[in-house]
Amino acid sequence: MRPRENDAAAAENRRGRVGGLLLAGVVFLVGVAVVVAVYGGLRSNQRENAERVMDQRTAMVEAAVRTETERYRSLIETTAAGISTDTDLTWDDFDTATAPLASANLIGGASLAYVVPAREAQIPEVQRQWRARGAEGLTLRPVVAGEEHFFTIFTRTLNAYSPQMNGLDVAAAPEAATALTDSRRTGQPSVSDTYVLLRDRNLPAAEQQRSFVFAAPIWTQASIPVFRGWIILGLRGADFLRGVLATVSQGQLDGELLATGRDGGRPVVADYTVGGQPDLQRSVDILVADREWTLITRADASHLPGASSTLPLTLLLTGSAMTFLLAGLVYVLATGRERAVARVRVATAELRVAEEESRRQAELLGAIMASIGDAVGVVDENGAFLLHNPAARKMLGVAADEDDPASWQQHYGLYRPDGRTPFPVEDLPLMRALRGESCDGVEMIVRNAQHSEGILVSVDGRPLDTSAGRHGAVAVFHDITELRRYENDLAVFAGVVAHDLKSPLTVIRGHCEAAVEDLDDAPADARGSLGRIILAVDRMAALIDTLLAYTTARDAPLRTREVDLGALVGAVVHDRTAHLRDEDQPHIYVGPLPAVTADPAMLRHVLDNLLGNALKYVQPGTVPRVDVTAHGTGGPWVRIQVADRGIGIPDDDKPDIFDSFHRAHAEAGYAGTGLGLAICRRIVERHGGEIDVADNPGGGTRFHFTLPISQESDMTKDDEAATRAALERALAERAAMENARLPGLGALPAAEPSAHDPAAARLRTPVPDHHPAPAGPE
Repeated sequence: MRPRENDAAAAENRRGRVGGLLLAGVVFLVGVAVVVAVYGGLRSNQRENAERVMDQRTAMVEAAVRTETERYRSLIETTAAGISTDTDLTWDDFDTATAPLASANLIGGASLAYVVPAREAQIPEVQRQWRARGAEGLTLRPVVAGEEHFFTIFTRTLNAYSPQMNGLDVAAAPEAATALTDSRRTGQPSVSDTYVLLRDRNLPAAEQQRSFVFAAPIWTQASIPVFRGWIILGLRGADFLRGVLATVSQGQLDGELLATGRDGGRPVVADYTVGGQPDLQRSVDILVADREWTLITRADASHLPGASSTLPLTLLLTGSAMTFLLAGLVYVLATGRERAVARVRVATAELRVAEEESRRQAELLGAIMASIGDAVGVVDENGAFLLHNPAARKMLGVAADEDDPASWQQHYGLYRPDGRTPFPVEDLPLMRALRGESCDGVEMIVRNAQHSEGILVSVDGRPLDTSAGRHGAVAVFHDITELRRYENDLAVFAGVVAHDLKSPLTVIRGHCEAAVEDLDDAPADARGSLGRIILAVDRMAALIDTLLAYTTARDAPLRTREVDLGALVGAVVHDRTAHLRDEDQPHIYVGPLPAVTADPAMLRHVLDNLLGNALKYVQPGTVPRVDVTAHGTGGPWVRIQVADRGIGIPDDDKPDIFDSFHRAHAEAGYAGTGLGLAICRRIVERHGGEIDVADNPGGGTRFHFTLPISQESDMTKDDEAATRAALERALAERAAMENARLPGLGALPAAEPSAHDPAAARLRTPVPDHHPAPAGPE
């Protein structure tokens, strides 16, 4: 028996060694595969680190450029504002006012100058005047033929190698002259197209740089501002770019600065090179005053932190060695049967304990979700439902879950708030949450066999990232059917109340008009009283319309389409000014305006209110001046600005000017309800935009608001569909559930203007579109 037992043991030992060797070989191959995969992951991570560092450094450079250019604009605007208070400016005054700028570390700054306009016949008188004010030896040298010249009177150099050059005719540089003209017309700082500064044109060609000038107009602070001149700052492009990149990028980024000119061209202003083989590039657009610059940065990824390391190679070699050792250990373990079995038993016992704990926690979580009243749904990264608590199943009305997101709309019966449009799958809150986007208050209709009439629900979605690294999404549902029904009933009730209030007012007005016609021989006091009653009735009717428009502006359905903003502004201007005599016509400048996507009736109300305010709130006896312009924001939005030279808005009132019933000039005797700007804000916000107010540097107020630019005029058909879907999602979630207009919406578009507001009368004759630009110093 013993020989046979020995043979069996030997055979078993051989089988064990062979099995151990095979297992060790498998472990070695798997380990090598894992090490190679990790090596590839680290190399990929190094590239991602380089991309991230590139983004960070580019963002720092962009922030530095934005900060510096905004500082230059702010400094010259502040300097211009300070000089505007000095009616008899002398060299000593200019020297004192601009002395701090010499030590302000203006990167790339060449010089700061005070410039005045002068016509050909005015040159001798202007020269004598400024010589008397301290400009010693001033000689005005006109260079180009023309009716108007722009001469530098006082100059402060900002670096050691730039001499003072007074008496230069800036009109010799068309780019700078255009910037001065634009600045004077708009009352705001302006930046010129790129060119070689006049003071640098005598330098060798290798030392000449493409440059800019910042120009800020100087208007007096009188009730009727008078133009005095400009403060201009010369900026050398190469010095500016070199100074910013050398400080911020730590010698790791190449840079290239382009400036969009008024002709649409984008010449290269300056470049900066640090060496290497750049393989990363970023481009950012920067808005500087009224111009757009483009900053292009490049870098060699191997020069960036986190992109060059011996760690991947070290890991590859170390991992291979450790894999070999692990394979040997597995061989030892595989041949030590009893020891291996014992360890497996211990590991199995620990796994059983962990599994039991996980099961207990899962049961506790299930009990909690089943007991709460809120409807909750959870899906994994593929859209398969992990959880639907009883409240969610009851609200959705479907017992069986659907794990294919493409079938959710039909399976659960999900529609837009209008009840007819199927809710797009990609816009569902759970799908948006799976993409990492949080959303709140997304409204949809659930209509299926269980909810035949449909219920309105509001859904909040959040991304879900568990500690185990498994991604998913969670959504919470709220039934708001009764709340929305209550809001609609309240809106209808408001319309009925407004109608019932206006009916007796109409009767009162009719009787008063009949009494006036029948009492031709009555005393003047009696007829005056009847007239005051009619005026009071009209004011109350207008207030009812305004209040009703305010209450329904939030819920009235948006009917958006492409709107020609220029034509709409022209129609509003015509309505506001056509009845005026030629000598009373306001100066209104309307710049190039793009097409936007908006509800034309609601947008007309916004423009009519802002233009009406600009024409109304002016000093008595002063001709109103209004500028309507538009600027791009670098995205799918346009910024519309309405600037006036009126009485302005006190700083204490600016935070509250868009609140209901707030009136900044009530004590000054200006009529109004205090609801116009509140309605404007509601309308703009319903379009997804923003509205704000600021002071006009030339005196007065600047209102600006944003609207989505028309997709049909600025996008390809493919981009148009995606953008329209995003815009529709943002607007549809706030639109009313019914197509019919709610009561009071008729007051939103420019209905009949008030008969008691001189700026709101109906049109009679054509009016000019633009105010004339000043021909010389005023």
